[in-house]
Amino acid sequence: MRRPMTPPPMTGPRFNQFIQAPKVRVIDENGENLGVMFTREAFEQAQSVGLDLVEISPGADPPVAKFLDIGRYKYEAQKKANEQRKKQKTQEIKEIKMRPNIDDHDYDTKMKKVVEFLEDGDKVKLTMRFRGREMAHGQLGMAVLQRASEQVADLAKIEAHPRMEGRQMLMVLAPK
Repeated sequence: MRRPMTPPPMTGPRFNQFIQAPKVRVIDENGENLGVMFTREAFEQAQSVGLDLVEISPGADPPVAKFLDIGRYKYEAQKKANEQRKKQKTQEIKEIKMRPNIDDHDYDTKMKKVVEFLEDGDKVKLTMRFRGREMAHGQLGMAVLQRASEQVADLAKIEAHPRMEGRQMLMVLAPK
């Protein structure tokens, strides 16, 4: 059994004979307002100029239509969407792992990376790992995390305060 041939669904703005409103506010190719007129009349004027009648603002009352080349309009809209997609920055969560008895130089090195991540606009998850007897001294890990949060207080805000999860203490910092 064959499926009936139906045209693909229309994407983008309505144009020419697909505009359903009886009257539209028309803007010509130079950007001048021609006023409100019947859609059929506006369509004929657009054809006489060699352009399409494109519905720009369908939500307005009456809808706004403009004399444009529909192919160029769709192409430029697609280019603009692609450009915005490129500029969009997704925020990632970077993880830094430490131990409660971390040495000063190691701590400084890790904090440089934390500052770098925050300046790039990423969130930072500080993980304090405890092994063996270190579990009995949670306050040491808490002190290191507090020191870290105070050091980056001007760059970041604490999104998740330090809390224990099994053998790890977690804290999340987000850029301001």
